[in-house]
Amino acid sequence: MSKTFRHLTGAEPLDATLRGGVVAIGNFDGVHRGHQAVLQRALEEAARRGVPVLALTFEPHPRKVFRPDVPIFILTPPAMKARLFGQLGFDAMVEQPFTREFAALSAESFVTDVLERRLGVSHAVTGFDFHFGKDRQGGPAFLMASGERHGFGVTLVDAFRDEGAEVVSSSRIRGLLQAGDAAEAAGLLGYRFTVQAQVTAGQKLGRTLGFPTANMALPADAALKHGIYAVRFRRQDGSLHDGVASFGRRPTVDENGAPLLETFLFDFSGDLYGETSSVSFFGYLRGEEKFDGLEPLVAQMRRDDAEARALLSGVRPLSDLDARIAF
Repeated sequence: MSKTFRHLTGAEPLDATLRGGVVAIGNFDGVHRGHQAVLQRALEEAARRGVPVLALTFEPHPRKVFRPDVPIFILTPPAMKARLFGQLGFDAMVEQPFTREFAALSAESFVTDVLERRLGVSHAVTGFDFHFGKDRQGGPAFLMASGERHGFGVTLVDAFRDEGAEVVSSSRIRGLLQAGDAAEAAGLLGYRFTVQAQVTAGQKLGRTLGFPTANMALPADAALKHGIYAVRFRRQDGSLHDGVASFGRRPTVDENGAPLLETFLFDFSGDLYGETSSVSFFGYLRGEEKFDGLEPLVAQMRRDDAEARALLSGVRPLSDLDARIAF
């Protein structure tokens, strides 16, 4: 990622250098291989035209607005989504606040207020099933006709199917991660599932056991299966470390606590507190267990260490994006 990437939120004005670009439109939660098919078309169109390329996303997820009582596991919160767009080669991510008022805009208002006036779009790229405006009145045909009226081009991208001919979707990936299948989820994402958060101080129990950990609190809606994982940990300075991580409630020492991601970095000693770091999940080793004391817990942690080292020793990037994120 050589060029400067911009993450624009709220009503932040669009720099003149970003107007007139190609805009990929969608929620893009997960930035998975299906989304990447849309994003790649936008990148290609922008390169052909010699104009900027932007991603227009919506925050929070529309389901959080319309069904706030039903939790949804967000795969890529805004900061992570922006990081992925930047690595793919986008110039900016425009984060449109999604409110009931915004949802009540007519489809025509979305085109004129957002695409035309705010973004100055020259070409829009989106999935074949993208709907917008009040009561989802705007669809592919409406967008195509709007482009003709307002002077911008439109590309619609068909659903992307995996090697088993199944459509790749965020909901499928959520289900796999909830089941602990990090490897299968990575196959659909096109990169290893990655979270990022600030490292916080913990109880320091791991340090006394010989396994000091970097503790990170994930969002409350993170429904990743509790258990032990082989991971890679990227520090704020960009350095990468193999490790083994536990996500869950730590039943042996604090079974009533909030879920916590605790990562033991191999062959590392240092202070990580306060750093915003990321963890990429390569494989699920086992579920959480409650041990009868600390001695059997430590014995199992040593076995987890060895298994994670073995798993990580043979991994290869799944894609260029995976190489940039987790290698």
